[in-house]
Amino acid sequence: MRELHADTGYLLYRLGLRSGQLFNASLQESGLRLRHYALLRFLATCEGALQRELSTRLGYDPSAIVGLVDDLEKLHLAERRPSPEDRRSRFVVLTGEGRAFLRDSDEASRRVTGGLLAPLTTDERETLHGLLLRLAEDRLE
Repeated sequence: MRELHADTGYLLYRLGLRSGQLFNASLQESGLRLRHYALLRFLATCEGALQRELSTRLGYDPSAIVGLVDDLEKLHLAERRPSPEDRRSRFVVLTGEGRAFLRDSDEASRRVTGGLLAPLTTDERETLHGLLLRLAEDRLE
């Protein structure tokens, strides 16, 4: 196992997997998963997005976006509207209920992250976040 822990990529993968498992468990009662939360969180940063843009920005397969938006629409957390530029395209927007859900689930997110980062000091957490942000901005755009 030590050989695996010497690989930074593997450690990032395992911690990401564990973080996702814990966050999904915290969302279990709502019937949603981390993928839904990520989509809602993205929609909260803008006035809405085309479904194909969501696929690109979140790194999800376009067919997965359709299902995720379907789920969110059923719960009235997001809705599709005709695109102002092309009525054949669908623009996905966050609803008021979606914003309320995010406010409530943000606390769960903080608890999960706090638990994972508990062994680190506040300064170490800030340093880790800064480094991860730098990597993400370079590689995930």
